[in-house]
Amino acid sequence: MLRFLLPLLLTAAAAFAQTPSFDDSGNGQLQGAYAFRHVTWLVGDDAGNLDRAAAVYGTITFDGNGNYTLSGSAYDSDEQRVLPFTRTGTYRLSASGYGYLSNPVVTNARIYGLLSHSIFAGSSTDDELTDLFVASRTGSTGRFEGRYRIAEFSFPSSDITAVRNSTFEWSPDGQGNFGAIQATGFIASRADAITQNLNNIRYSLEGNEGLVTYGGTPGGSALLAGQRLFYPSADGSFVFGGSPAGFDFFVGVRVSNADAPGLLTGLFYQAGADIDASTLSDENYATLHTYYGSVNMNNGTAIGHQRVLTGFDEFAFDYSYTDQLSAGQGNTYDDFLGFRHFSSDDGFVRVGFGQNQTIGLTLSLRAPELAGTRVFLNPTGVVNAASSTPFTAGISRGAFLSLYGTNLSTSTAIDSNFPNTLGGVQVLINGQQAPLYVVSPGLINAVAPFNLTGDIARIEVNNNGQVSNAVTTFINATSPGVFTVPPGGAGYAAAQHTSDFSLVTPENPARPGETIAVYLTGLGDVRPPITAGTPGPTNPLSTTTVQTGTYLDGERATVTFSGLAPTLIGLYQINFVVPNNTPGGDRYLEVSGPDSYHSQALLPVAGAARAAAPKSPRRRGHPENRERKPSRNPDSQ
Repeated sequence: MLRFLLPLLLTAAAAFAQTPSFDDSGNGQLQGAYAFRHVTWLVGDDAGNLDRAAAVYGTITFDGNGNYTLSGSAYDSDEQRVLPFTRTGTYRLSASGYGYLSNPVVTNARIYGLLSHSIFAGSSTDDELTDLFVASRTGSTGRFEGRYRIAEFSFPSSDITAVRNSTFEWSPDGQGNFGAIQATGFIASRADAITQNLNNIRYSLEGNEGLVTYGGTPGGSALLAGQRLFYPSADGSFVFGGSPAGFDFFVGVRVSNADAPGLLTGLFYQAGADIDASTLSDENYATLHTYYGSVNMNNGTAIGHQRVLTGFDEFAFDYSYTDQLSAGQGNTYDDFLGFRHFSSDDGFVRVGFGQNQTIGLTLSLRAPELAGTRVFLNPTGVVNAASSTPFTAGISRGAFLSLYGTNLSTSTAIDSNFPNTLGGVQVLINGQQAPLYVVSPGLINAVAPFNLTGDIARIEVNNNGQVSNAVTTFINATSPGVFTVPPGGAGYAAAQHTSDFSLVTPENPARPGETIAVYLTGLGDVRPPITAGTPGPTNPLSTTTVQTGTYLDGERATVTFSGLAPTLIGLYQINFVVPNNTPGGDRYLEVSGPDSYHSQALLPVAGAARAAAPKSPRRRGHPENRERKPSRNPDSQ
């Protein structure tokens, strides 16, 4: 019989489903004229070369009620000329700033993203489109001057080996002069860094749109060539843009020598695009990723989520990860994916540029501070109870949730029987009562009902007759999160040796060839089905209905059981055999579902020499052969 001897460790989770509409209470946050740029790159062959690309840019005006008008220009690789471009569309934004707008280029597609500090960034990952969209509030910038640090990602042609990125500084003097510019960066076909020097560079700025001419012809060994349109934000602290006739994208922030506050702490929204060129030299292909999501940093410990689409995949998946960050010179830090990030002086906006064989850029925005009176459920506070994966990851049926807010209950209560009402508190998900494990004024642990349907879940807390605001999020087939010791999602996996049910620890590590049991949440539907809040059955065992995979640093392990932990409530269990070739040391325990890949917890493995936790290749596309998952269709527009 399968057994579980660990204390129940909870920290976060999420859930959503059925027929409710996605929350639009944040529509009013997106109002007025914004400059925007939207670039779409479509992979056309097994090498990763592009089949087609398009860039659209100009002004998009939001009415605050869910409608927009767009006026600008478009450049398409098939047309090879700049044409006028106008569109009308719709958008929907939740209280957190998370939402979507109708894709102006592709009918019936959506750009999913997040808004903060008057910047919206996102991608159409769920509609099989590898793209990046950024919009920033326009307005009077006054004198455009100071010191700006920029990162650029560029496709000078359809050839994947020609993709490049660069970082450089602008120093506009308010009189049309940038002066000298030194750019450093990488080209996919080369392993070495490149430096390019440009002198006497000038710019023009009319209204909210600027133009800089670098000269030369894009391609070859040039990092910067041709022209770039640019758009300073209303306060001048942010700038972005790209070529009027090209498929590049750059973003930048105004910087100084001051230390940015909270550099490695806080919740950030993120979106980006990059090429993994590490496979070019020996396998002759490179992988394009585009994504949006969020990352929560706590004194350098980062737990993040990206909704990723690769150029080779048919649909997006949820990728969750951990990282340990340390501050470098000049408000910078590096992440394990190969990006070096730099921050604006106020710490609100961060830009990442790829290094070496990661070529790309990422934009991060500090999440807004959200608060409410009475019973308040934080719109960013629905997270995975095992892994603390941020709220953009959504939830799945049967998942443990952690709900954060204020005045959620009048006292603290715990009940291992998981009643539907605890301390006078109920959690309603699409009108259904969720079984409760813990209630307190700032945190509730609950289990998402198994009979949720659809793509959207609407969550409310009823505290003794006072009902909170409603928070919506997406329901996925799976949302895996491994419980950790200590709890929180960034430690060692809560795992046992099945031979004697002792804990797997650095002093008592797993051994190649043995079977290990790991405890987690978020594996979705089970067979035979059960009601949420009841113990996992023992005869027969209740197993997951979708295929799950387990890996150690990307090396696939044989799974012997995947299902509900018997006799326990709200927990899943995976039994797997440690691969015989697993090296000693701390290895990332990675779990996949058909629409997810989770890489956060560590598993100590016995070996001749213990090694530091590696920077494993934890995002190379989803490793499983997956069934097609329909694109999200939260509601018709």
